[in-house]
Amino acid sequence: MIRDWRNRERGVSNPISDLRFSFPFTVEVETVRPKRAAYFLLFCVFPLAGYGQNQKPPDQRQLEVNWIYGAYVAKDVPLVSLSGPQRWQLYKKQTFTSPGIYLKTFLFTAGDQISDSPREWDQDLGGFGQRLASRHGQFVIQNSLSAAGNAALRYEPRYDVCQCSGFWPRLGHAAMRNFVTYDKSEIARRPQFAMYGAAFGAGAISSFWKPNTTVWTESYRSAITQVGFGTLTNVISEFAPEIFGIFRKQKSTAPPQPAPPHK
Repeated sequence: MIRDWRNRERGVSNPISDLRFSFPFTVEVETVRPKRAAYFLLFCVFPLAGYGQNQKPPDQRQLEVNWIYGAYVAKDVPLVSLSGPQRWQLYKKQTFTSPGIYLKTFLFTAGDQISDSPREWDQDLGGFGQRLASRHGQFVIQNSLSAAGNAALRYEPRYDVCQCSGFWPRLGHAAMRNFVTYDKSEIARRPQFAMYGAAFGAGAISSFWKPNTTVWTESYRSAITQVGFGTLTNVISEFAPEIFGIFRKQKSTAPPQPAPPHK
């Protein structure tokens, strides 16, 4: 049984803390607040329905989404402002159909499980399920708010690989782009209002289902996570050709295997 004694003593019901998980996929609900349960189902269950659908965007080169470092524009592709339908296609790929969001959810959930955060959730399979649902819901909300904000402001939601050369200029570009983006001209730079506003907002919303926390605490944590994780993924995206080129080179230079003898 999932126990949350502090909330129970206060008479507080938590939509995720009041879930009982049993292997493999059975969920028993004890007491759930209707509005919070609706948010939980909307953002944590519905995205799985879109997974695996093979939907090709109108311009594949403008809507590339890597499962490790997300949406990007390659160095040899001109940076063109996205239309409304293209933004919608990109949002669906980033949030529903790309394996990246599920990998991200799993990795952050594993970290939460190891660090026992929140401490009110057990460290068994049921606790892992609670943390998994919580993280996935928060990331889907963040993606949704970020996409909506960038669309309203006509800001660029993708990472553009630097047109410069040299390690330090490229590294500086990767770090800078986590805090600055482009407006609809794709030239003028603007602060990442939508991205950090989405991180702050998703953290605030997640505080409604996490036990014994506050809106400001979760908002701050979410924004700080975006600083570190966003910079890391930009750096990987910037140097991906070199990083993966090393493995391809090692594979191509491997000695050939001798042919089997003829019988």
